[in-house]
Amino acid sequence: MKKIFLFSITNKSKEFPLARVGVIHTPHGDIHTPAFITVGTKATVKSLTPEQIKDYVGAQAVLANTYHLYLQPGDEFVKNHGGFAKMMHWHGPTFTDSGGFQVFSLGQALGHGVSKIATSEEISKSEASKNRREKKEDEKSVHEKLAFIDEDGVTFKSIHDGSEHRFTPEISMQIQHNLGADMFFAFDECTSPLAPKDYQVEAMDRTHRWAKRSLDEHKKLGVSEATGLQQALFGVVQGGAYEDLRRESARTLGAMDFDGYGIGGSFTKEDMGTAVRWVCEELPENKPRHLLGIGEPLDILLAIENGIDTFDCVAPTRIARNGAIYTKDGRINLNNAKYKNDMSPVSDDESWYTHKYTKSYLNHLFKSDEILAYTIASIHNLKFITQLVDDARKSLEKGTYKKFKEEFLEKYYNDRC
Repeated sequence: MKKIFLFSITNKSKEFPLARVGVIHTPHGDIHTPAFITVGTKATVKSLTPEQIKDYVGAQAVLANTYHLYLQPGDEFVKNHGGFAKMMHWHGPTFTDSGGFQVFSLGQALGHGVSKIATSEEISKSEASKNRREKKEDEKSVHEKLAFIDEDGVTFKSIHDGSEHRFTPEISMQIQHNLGADMFFAFDECTSPLAPKDYQVEAMDRTHRWAKRSLDEHKKLGVSEATGLQQALFGVVQGGAYEDLRRESARTLGAMDFDGYGIGGSFTKEDMGTAVRWVCEELPENKPRHLLGIGEPLDILLAIENGIDTFDCVAPTRIARNGAIYTKDGRINLNNAKYKNDMSPVSDDESWYTHKYTKSYLNHLFKSDEILAYTIASIHNLKFITQLVDDARKSLEKGTYKKFKEEFLEKYYNDRC
């Protein structure tokens, strides 16, 4: 079968050896990289229409969530619509994740307030804890309530009705074939950044075994029954915040016949860019690299200079629903009283859709619990991050990335970086 998924590098940075500009060719169009991928968890970007995603945000692709679409409305339902893109009326390239991160959030992270990124201080405290063994037993007890991992897969309970379900690498592949995305990810185990190294090793090795099973099942299934088209499968690199594990995982997966690679799991916040570099130095250069679930501007720019091609994150729309928006001078919250009579535009750029609205109006909408507040703020935040990555790509092409990054960070973080 002729391949219709290809990746080509069109420009390499002279300032940063790993940074590059490229094009991902998919059955539904090209993605010019580096690129930010908009997240549409349940085949919808919350409060936005597909036309707004394309015309106002300028998004090149949309990523949907396997775990959530499996539970509601069900992958067979999505398949009957011709895949999630057709169901939501999106005509561009698409991704789906594997459900591995949701297993993490229902398992090790449950009840501990832990995200994918932790500070080195938090990790050190966790490793030095005298009560680690007892804590591990407590975590296992909580873990088994909603998600239990074994060698074959994961048993978990629905967040909707508590019903029990099962994901294995094979089932994840079957579901993602039904969802019909152009690109999707092998089933992996996402670990907590506070997990001790011995567990990171165990989870990484299991992820490698699951990667092989995912690849075998994907080849067995052939084209997506939902779309009738070939899909691209990405392996997911794990290994926590440990250099030896990250490099080992990248080498192991890099030797497998994947179309591209995702970088998942947990990171040390201070060294996220360094961890990305470890991985990208090991992965095949001629295949795309996607950083899963990372959306902070600083993290995005560090990742780009260390070899990442695409990103996805729910942060832009999540913080938008709470009244926060990105500006060139940093993040602000429009719920604050000082914006009640602020007649300045939400965006300073006249070409942006959100330039026509004032901060005062958005303050009113949020205070009034009007749904339109979510729409305008979400469009603005997605446009901001999308534009940031687009501008980063242009600066790479011009050979001015270092200057672009320094000027952006100095203004956005107000000399805090």
